[in-house]
Amino acid sequence: MSRMIFMNGDLVPEEEAKVSVFDHGFLYGDGVFEGIRAYGGKVFRLAEHVDRLYESAHCILLNIPYTPEEMQQAIIDTVRANDLHDAYIRVVVSRGKGDLGLNPKNCPGCQVVIIAGKIAIYPEERYRDGIEAVTVPTRRNVVGALDPRIKSLNYLNNILAHIEAARAGAREALMLNSEGYVTEGAADNIFVYRRGMLLTPPVYLGILEGITRDAVMLLACEEGIPVREIPITRHDIYTGDECFVTGTAAEIMPIVEVDGRAVGTGTPGPVTRRLTELYRELVLDEGVPLA
Repeated sequence: MSRMIFMNGDLVPEEEAKVSVFDHGFLYGDGVFEGIRAYGGKVFRLAEHVDRLYESAHCILLNIPYTPEEMQQAIIDTVRANDLHDAYIRVVVSRGKGDLGLNPKNCPGCQVVIIAGKIAIYPEERYRDGIEAVTVPTRRNVVGALDPRIKSLNYLNNILAHIEAARAGAREALMLNSEGYVTEGAADNIFVYRRGMLLTPPVYLGILEGITRDAVMLLACEEGIPVREIPITRHDIYTGDECFVTGTAAEIMPIVEVDGRAVGTGTPGPVTRRLTELYRELVLDEGVPLA
């Protein structure tokens, strides 16, 4: 059965889903996207993801020709058309077809694509045993140049970090900002549990305002775990008791070693394990039903 793709209002077979080589998303990375998950026939935090998509589009002056409610329905329809109950959904909005110049005014309309399929960033044993991270040379985008809160199609900053981590033999990157503060991983937010508190970098340092991040902070508070959004350094992670990254695709992934230094006992700790358990319960309880 051919996968069905949403293309500008129509569901078409994958082999018919084509984008012009003159699309400015292809030529310049001019556009925005979202990654969303469905669990057990429910789309998790659908409204929050769609809101973030529209915020990103607004920041780059990109007009999406659907209301947020219509976009939510299009996402649900795409998952249904592919008969999926557990899915990873990618929503892409590019500036659309234009010419070889930069001027977005030469793009008469944006391109909206929704893809639904499966994804597995890490094998299950990594969630049990954890992964290693290294500090990479590439710094996180400066907020004043390209704010990481904009989830843009220009993901080269993150891709370079991922390449550098992989070449160093690690599965995750630790990205610093221009001042040397920890920001996030190549595609995930980061937390460290240290001295009885769960710490995570604040948005203003240059991070994506993650939806999984927000869910984990709320779960921690409900569990009585103090949470603080404060600038953190590599020293805080090296000397932390536990560390993990969060993201829609990765969910909650324990970090057990950073730059050759064991974090805590070098195994996923009780706070990480408890939050993972609570998060996996949350994604099955919450969500917009597909049926």
